[in-house]
Amino acid sequence: MSKRVAVIGAGFAGLSAACRLAQLGFETHVFEKHSTPGGRCRVFEKEGFTFDMGPSWYWMPEIFDQFFEQYGEKRSDYYTLERLDPSYRVYFSNKILDIPASADELGEKLEAIEPGSKENLKKFLAEAKYKYDTGMGEFVWKPSLSAKEFLDLKLLKAAVRIHLFNSISSHIRKYFKHPEIIQLLEFPVLFLGAKPDKTPALYSLMNYADIELGTWYPQKGMGEIPKAMEKVAKKLGVTFHYNNTVTQIESLHGKAKRLITSSGNFEIDAIIAGADYHHVETKMLEPNDRSHSDDYWNSRTMSPSSLLFYLGVNKRVKNLLHHNLFFDEPFDQHAKEIYDNPQWPTQPLFYACVPSITDKTVAPENCENIFLLVPVAPDLTSDETLRDKYLQNMLDRLEKRTGESIRENIIYKRSFAHEEFISEYNSFKGNAYGLANTLKQTAILKPSMRSKKLSNLFYAGQLTVPGPGMPPSIISGQLAAETMNKLLFQS
Repeated sequence: MSKRVAVIGAGFAGLSAACRLAQLGFETHVFEKHSTPGGRCRVFEKEGFTFDMGPSWYWMPEIFDQFFEQYGEKRSDYYTLERLDPSYRVYFSNKILDIPASADELGEKLEAIEPGSKENLKKFLAEAKYKYDTGMGEFVWKPSLSAKEFLDLKLLKAAVRIHLFNSISSHIRKYFKHPEIIQLLEFPVLFLGAKPDKTPALYSLMNYADIELGTWYPQKGMGEIPKAMEKVAKKLGVTFHYNNTVTQIESLHGKAKRLITSSGNFEIDAIIAGADYHHVETKMLEPNDRSHSDDYWNSRTMSPSSLLFYLGVNKRVKNLLHHNLFFDEPFDQHAKEIYDNPQWPTQPLFYACVPSITDKTVAPENCENIFLLVPVAPDLTSDETLRDKYLQNMLDRLEKRTGESIRENIIYKRSFAHEEFISEYNSFKGNAYGLANTLKQTAILKPSMRSKKLSNLFYAGQLTVPGPGMPPSIISGQLAAETMNKLLFQS
C-alpha cells in the first residue's frame, strides 16, 4: 500500500511538490483553502475583465518547460508563450527608455547614455550567465539541510566566482556609472526583497534572465500556468481538496499524524507544507512542535509588501506597453522607506501592467485591463482613504506621461494590500514576496525545508529554499518532495 502524503496549499510550490510525489508513487492529496489553484497567481473576473491577482512577469521560461518535460508533457500543449518586444518600458524623470528583446540593441541604447556601456554590458552579462548557469544548475537544487552539501571544491570555487559575498550594488557599479543604467540593472532585485547593497551579487543572474532569456507572456494570462500544473497533477493521480482549510496538524511521538481540516480529519504518513511557513508553525502546530520561536520570526528580514490596484478602463490607453516601470521619483528615498525606516512612501516608484495590450481576451472590446503596483514595507496598515491617495498619485503620473485621461474612464476598481495578503494567503506581516534574499538569509541560513521537531513535516515555497518567485517555488516543491522521499522512505 502506497504512503499517503498531504500537501498544504495549491500554489506553485504545492503543485510542483504534488506532481513529484505522485510520480514517486505516493498517494498524494492537496488541501487548498481557495476554490482554484495558483495561490498568489490566482485570477478573478469582473465586468468582463480577467485580472491576474499576483505575478505578472514570466522569466526563466526553461524552468517551466523543464517542469512539464519531467512528466512527459509539453508546455506548448497547455499554453502559448509570446516574447514581448520591447520587454518593458521605463519612465525616468526626463526620458523614456524601451528595453528591447535584443541584448545588442540594449547595448546600443545604453551606449548613447554612457559611452563604453555597450562593451561593459557584454562583460556584465557574460558574468551574469555564469552565475545563472551555476546558480540555477547547482545551488538552487540543494535542500540546504546542512553546510556539508556545499563542501564541494567545484561549488567552493563557484562561490567565489559568483560573488556570493559582494553586493549587487557594488558589482553593477564596477561596470556602469550613470544612475539611470544602475537603476535599470538594480530593478530586478527589488523582487528579491532587499536593497541592492544588501543583496548578493550572485543575483545579477536576474539581469541575465531579464535581458538574455527575455520577458514572456502566456496567452490568456498568468493563471494558465497553475491551471496547466493542476492538469498534470491530476493526470499523475493527485487528489485535490478545494475550499478545505487546514486548521491543525496533530502529532504523536515526533511525527505528524493527522490533519484537522474544515471538512474533517485526514490521516497522513507525511506532509509538505506549501502554505506560509510562519502560519503553519504558529497556527497549525502546537508550541512544542514548532521549529522557530516568535523572536526568530520577528528577526527575519521580510520582502516588501505591495499596494495593488486592479482597474478596468472603458477605453484603449496609448503610450503604455505591457510592462511599465515608473522610475520618475528618487529610488533611494523609496528604498529607505521600505527597508531602513518602514513607512508608507512619500514619493513612490510604481509599476503598471497592461496585459490587454498583448492579449485581447483579458478585457472587453475597446477596453483596457490595468494592474498597478507600489512596493511598500511589510507590516503596515491602510484604509481606503490612504489607498486612494496612492491611486490618485499614480493616475496623475500616468495621465501626464501618456497624455490622455484615465481616471474618468475607470469602470471597475479593486485594491489589495497587507490586509488582503494576510486574509487571502496568511502572509507573515503581509509580505508579498516571502523572505528577503540577503546573504544572512541564503541557503542554510533560511528556515529549514525540514521541520526540526516533526520528522515527517517538510516545507516548500518562498519562505524556505531556494527563495521567492515562480521558478524558485517550482524548484522548491520538487526539492521538498525528493528530499522527503530520500530521508523517510529510501533505505
